[in-house]
Formats: sequence, structure tokens, C-alpha cells
Amino acid sequence: MIIELSIRNFAIIDDLSISFNDGLTVLTGETGAGKSIIIDAVQLLVGGRASTQYIKHGKDKAEIIGQFELTKNKENIIQVCNRYDIDIENDVLILERTMYSSGKSVCRVNHKIVTLSVLKEIGQLFVQIHSQHDTMYLMEQQNHLSLVDQYNEAEINPLKTKYTEKYNEWLTLRKKYEKLHTDEQEMAHRLDLLQFQLTELEQANLVDNEDETLEHERKQLQNFEQIYTALQEAYFALNGDGKGLELLHSVKQSLEKVEEHDEFIRQHAELVNDLYYQLEDVTIQLNDYKDQLHFDEHRLNEIESRLNELNRLKKKYGHTVKEMIDYREKIKIEIDEINNRDTHVEHLKLQIDEAEKEALALAERLSELRKQTAKQLEKDLLVELKDLYLENARFSVQFKRIVDQPLSKDGIDHVTFMLSTNVGEPLKELDKVASGGELSRIMLAMKKLFAEHDLIQTVIFDEIDTGVSGRVAQAIAEKMYQIATSTQTLCITHLPQVAAMADHHLLIEKVIENEETSTKITTLEHDSIVNELGKMMTGAKLTESALEHAEELLDLTSTFKKLVNGKFTPSS
Repeated sequence: MIIELSIRNFAIIDDLSISFNDGLTVLTGETGAGKSIIIDAVQLLVGGRASTQYIKHGKDKAEIIGQFELTKNKENIIQVCNRYDIDIENDVLILERTMYSSGKSVCRVNHKIVTLSVLKEIGQLFVQIHSQHDTMYLMEQQNHLSLVDQYNEAEINPLKTKYTEKYNEWLTLRKKYEKLHTDEQEMAHRLDLLQFQLTELEQANLVDNEDETLEHERKQLQNFEQIYTALQEAYFALNGDGKGLELLHSVKQSLEKVEEHDEFIRQHAELVNDLYYQLEDVTIQLNDYKDQLHFDEHRLNEIESRLNELNRLKKKYGHTVKEMIDYREKIKIEIDEINNRDTHVEHLKLQIDEAEKEALALAERLSELRKQTAKQLEKDLLVELKDLYLENARFSVQFKRIVDQPLSKDGIDHVTFMLSTNVGEPLKELDKVASGGELSRIMLAMKKLFAEHDLIQTVIFDEIDTGVSGRVAQAIAEKMYQIATSTQTLCITHLPQVAAMADHHLLIEKVIENEETSTKITTLEHDSIVNELGKMMTGAKLTESALEHAEELLDLTSTFKKLVNGKFTPSS
């Protein structure tokens, strides 16, 4: 979850630091005070699209830093970070986004510079942002199947993984089959090219790691004189009168004379003795190796010629000799497949049929499991919708079998969410029947259900309660609190019912100092919360009646919270 957010030179924000806790946090304030700007900052921090327009006027850059604690989905987050060599300490990640007036943007995770795509991949494991516009996701039919799968991930995902593996195998076989069924003339041209390449590679008589061996030998021959001289100098420094070996032999004899009288001398005499015989052996080997060396200009020319030939082939067939050998074996197989096409086609056809049969069986099982899940989703969602005063709503997950192809990447199902919100009206596609307020409630109901299933650590609602009031507003507030019991929840709201439900209340205000506009944030306590709720009820003028209503509202929400948390007693 998000613990701390620091924003600097962003829109009308100069320098702002906000601490967050778990539970439900609401952000309230007048329109234009900067509430949505804070959400925009979080959106950018988790990989959203940047623009220089976000940078405060007169500044050359804007900075956003967020500190996140790993609470849910730890294994997946750690796995992603390990993939990009990002170290995690004490289950904390720091995401940073710096935008420059030049248009450049720099992203960091735990102080390591990463690409925007990596920041987005990690950020979206932490935060999910919902606004009024995000109801579009719910309306688009292509997303409905994934929502059904998400509702029963524990059972569906393992089966879906098996299906995907078999589906990809089937696709690969089909591509090979189609390749063998290409135009005869094109196939003949392909065969000619492969035969030419194979002949060229076979005539080259490639030997694995040959290039590395030749490079080593060439280096030796090119530096022959320097090597020979160094060996000769080393040998003469060790062997002969008054040289290294003779001097070490004198040391050895001197210590041996008295070693029986002193333990320290005995130990070091043994060490010197060992060193002497090792150095004697090195001297002999150096001399033997020197005598074996000889400069062969003809061999050097042969090596140069062979390496030139290998480098020429590398430009066409691979970066190393091993890659060229692998390519040679690969085209041998392809040539055999083309020459014996009929046999291979028949064999491939059998493999394709078998893979399709197995994939279809998995798809049928997956479809049946999805239908069982959909029935449960229908049942559970209707309960949530009734709580949100859509008591006449009917919801159905409609399945259609994909008929234009035997299999798709998701199986054999096409799913559409169907809804009717009024008595006597038939079920219709979600995007053709639901109003904006209804869609907001449907999305909130689904989020309440999915909060227990998904692994997102923080969910943010940006004024999705716009356009509702009264008992619906109270129901929305209750749903948000229920979500917050399992997921850190942030909400921008203009509804006193939602604000009263908060565990933490942040007031966002716009202030003018030194002829500049900036945003100020204040954490409200009980009395300040009562005043803010009163203003939200009546507008700018605060009345005694509004304050009384605010106190009553806080008492009601306190009772509801105790019920949700199992702490309600008759004496409460």
C-alpha cells in the first residue's frame, strides 16, 4: 500500500508531502483545490502518460515520489523486481517520476533508473485507479471474459494456463503446416536457397569453437618475438651460477643445517624446500616451452585467411561458429521437410488434430468452470446491487460459443454482461441500458466483490459518486468502507455520507501566497471533520443544524463500522 507521497512543482502544487494509512481515506475540498491533481500525480507515478503541462509555471521540472509497502501480492512483486535487478529492503519500494520542461522523463524504482514500461509494470501491481471514465472498461465486452476469470482465479488460472500451453502448441503446428503448403514456385526458390546455404556451410568444415582457438593461436604468433624474449629472460634469471635457483638452494642448505634445533626454522626449511623444487620444475617447463616455440609465417597467413572466411560466413549465418553449426542443422531439417513434404504434411496433420482435440477438451472444461463462476457472480452481484438500491436489477452473464474459428487464445467463450434495471424491461447489453450513475454503482459493487479476490494493494476512487445522493450515497459509502476493510482505499468525494465513513479525512485547500496559487493539505480531527461535513451539506454557510446533522452522520457511520468489524454490541 502507499505510505507516503511527495509532490513538487506539479500543477498548482509547490511542495507537498502526504502520509497515508490503511483503511478508507477521503480527500475533500472545493472544486479546483487540487484533489484530482493528487490523483493525477499517483497516476503518473505508476506509469501514466506524462505531459510538460503538469510542470508548475516557471519551474524546469516536476517530481513525484511514492513510498509503498508490500502487503499483498508480495511474491509477484518481488519476482518482477528480481527480473529487473531491483533490490527490495524491508518490504518497501520507492517509485520516482521526474518530468522536465524539455519533455524528458526519468523513472526510478528504489533509486534505480528504469524505463517507463517497467515503472508501469510494477506500479500497476500496487495501485488501481477508478474514475467516472473507467466505467468504460466495464462497458467494453472484450473485458467481460477476463472479469469472470478474475472472479475465480484460484480455480480458473491453472486450467487456463494448461489450455494456453496446448493452444500455443496447436498454433505452432498450424504455422508449420501452412508453411509447407505455400506456393510451389516459392517453395522451389526456398529449397534452392537452403541448398546453397547448406553447401556453403558444409564446405566450410566448421569445427565448434574453432574461431576462439584460431584467435588464440594468431595472438601468439603475432606476438612471438615478445613472448620468446620474455621466456628466455625468465629462464636465464632462474638458471645458472648466482641465479635464482642457486640462491634459493643456498637458502635451503643454510636452514637445513640448524632445523633440528628450532621448530620455527624447521617449518620454514620445509617451505623453502618445497618452493625450491616447484621453482626447479617451473624453470624446466619454461625452457621446454621456449624450445618448442617457433614462428611460422605461413601458418599465420593460413589463420588470417581462415578467420576472414569465418567472419564472412558469420555475417550471413550467425555471430559464432556454434550458431552457424546450429543453423546448418536447422536447414538440414527444413530441406528434409521440403523434399519429403507429403510425408511431413501428413504427420503434421495428425499432430495438429491431436493438439486441437486436447486443446478443445481443455477449452470445454474451462468454459464449464466459467459458467459455474458466472452463476455465482450473478448471484453475488445482485446482492450488492440491492444494497446500492438497484433492487429491481437483473444481471446475467451471457455465453456464446466462438464459431468463426475452432479455438481462440481465451478458449471457446465470448462473454457479454447483460443488465435490466427496471421491472418489465428485458435484459440488454450493459452499454445499452445503464446510465452513468448506474454504471458507477455496478462498478463499485464489482469492486467490492473483487476486493476479496484480486491482489491490488491500493484502490483509488476519483469522484465516481458524482450524481448520486440520499440513500444511494449512503449505500455507496458503506460499500467503499467494506472494500477498505481488505484493501487500502482512497476516495475523492463531494458526498458527506462518504466523507463521514472515512478512517482518515484529508482536506485539500487552495491558498494564495506571494501572488502564487498552491495546494495545502490538512489531516482533520473530529471537530474539524464535523465542520467539513457541515459545509459539504449546506455549502459555504455553516449552520448549527448542519453541525448537528454531521454529528448524527458520524454516529451512524460509527455504528455501521462496528457492525462490519464485528464489534457491535447492544450497549454500543
